[in-house]
Amino acid sequence: MTISQEKEANILRYYYVEKWRVGTISRMLNVHHSTIKRVLSSNGVKPPTVLPKPSMIEPYLPFILDTLDIYPNLTASRLFAMVKARGYPGAPDHFRHLISLYRPKRSAEAYLRLKSLPGEQVQVDWAHFGTITIGRAVRPLMGFVMVLSYSRKTFLRFYLNQRVPSFLAGYEAAFNYFGGVPRVVRSDNLKAAVQERQGNAILFNPMLLAFAKHYRFEPRPAAPYRGNEKGRVERNIRYIRDNFFAARTYTDLDDLNAQALAWCEGSASMRPWPEDRSQSVDAAFKEE
Repeated sequence: MTISQEKEANILRYYYVEKWRVGTISRMLNVHHSTIKRVLSSNGVKPPTVLPKPSMIEPYLPFILDTLDIYPNLTASRLFAMVKARGYPGAPDHFRHLISLYRPKRSAEAYLRLKSLPGEQVQVDWAHFGTITIGRAVRPLMGFVMVLSYSRKTFLRFYLNQRVPSFLAGYEAAFNYFGGVPRVVRSDNLKAAVQERQGNAILFNPMLLAFAKHYRFEPRPAAPYRGNEKGRVERNIRYIRDNFFAARTYTDLDDLNAQALAWCEGSASMRPWPEDRSQSVDAAFKEE
C-alpha cells in the first residue's frame, strides 16, 4: 500500500516520539499494520529514551485536553504513557480516574491550551522590516522569528525573502540555537507551510513535510483567524520591533544578523519570564 508523505511522517513521529504502538497508529491513521512496519523498517532509528520528571498533574492538563480534542478515542492507558513520558509521576489507576473527570470538560480548553509544557511547542512566523539596499538593488528585509512557548526564548534571523528555502534554513538555525527540536511547531497558514486548506483538511508544503519527517516534529498551523493560537510569536514580533529594530543601524545583512544574535542572547533573554517575573527567560530556558 502506498501512503502519502504526510502519513509517513506522522507514523515516524508517533512511533519514535510519542511511543505509540503499531496497533494504535494503525487505528488512528487507518493504515494497515504491515504498511506501518514497512515504514518503520526503512527508517532504522532507535526510539529515544525519555526520562520522566516528577511534577504535579496541573501542568499536564492543557496537553491532555488538547490531545483528547484531536484524538477523542485515545485510550486512557495510551494517554497515560504519553503524559508519563513528559514527566508525570502519578500512578496509572489515579490517572484513569482523572481522565474520566476531564474528558467531558471541553469548556475550559480554550483557556488551558494557552499554556505549554517545556520543549512541547515553538511558534514561528515571518515579519516584514522594510527594505535593505545591496549594491544598486533594494530588497525586502524579512525577519524569521521562532519562540519557545514555555520559556519564551527567542530566535531572530533576517533574510531577503520568505521563500521555502529561507523558511527551512530559519528552522534549522533556530533548532541549532535552541539545542534541540520541539514536538510541535505552530505556524500561520503561510505558503511556505500550507499549500491549501479547507477547514481542518490541510495540504502541507511537501518540502516542509520532508523537513518535519527528518527532524520528527509535528507541523501544526493555527486555525484561520485564530491569532491567539500563536500569540507568543506575535507578541515577540512587536517586542522585536520596539526593543531591537527601532533606530537600529547596521552595515549589511551579516552585521544585522550578528546584532540580532547578540540581542537574543542579551536583553531578550534577560527580560522577566511572564510565568514568574522573579526569574528571567534565560533561567526558564535552562530548565526547558
